Amino acid sequence: MGEPRCRYCQKSFRPSKFQPRQTVCSEADCQQRRSSDYHKEKIASDPEYRQVCQDSSRKWRAAHPGYWKQYREGHPTSTQQNREQQKARDRKQRICRLANNTSALDLKHSAAQVWLVGPGTRDLANNNSASAQIWVIETLPPGRAGAAPSCKQHSSGAAATPAA
Repeated sequence: MGEPRCRYCQKSFRPSKFQPRQTVCSEADCQQRRSSDYHKEKIASDPEYRQVCQDSSRKWRAAHPGYWKQYREGHPTSTQQNREQQKARDRKQRICRLANNTSALDLKHSAAQVWLVGPGTRDLANNNSASAQIWVIETLPPGRAGAAPSCKQHSSGAAATPAA
């Protein structure tokens, strides 16, 4: 029988003589993934372990009260990226809450002109709302009325030449 393969990188490796049932190679990335997977599994299955982890985080935050404020001030790009990711998570959560919406009330005409639209709405399970086609027509900003048309606006694909 040959050497076992790592369950993460699929490379063959020689198990440690101290851990003959080893399933993950000794590469740092694979070991980090193994540790992370174990931690996630343990938190999900062991309430006592989960409570110890929560208490540990709580104690650290109490010992370092201004850390996150200083971090956000010193890392504005990271802060902005986190805000964008949070907005995406919030949108996803709102869509998941609508998954069993069987009424068409969301799409009926209302005084507030609120409509449910977007790419995520077509994947809603059990949503019996009617589909609609929406046209968005924007006006030109002031001062652009006399601008020369682009080449894309001509049937030939080339810009019109001014008459001499």
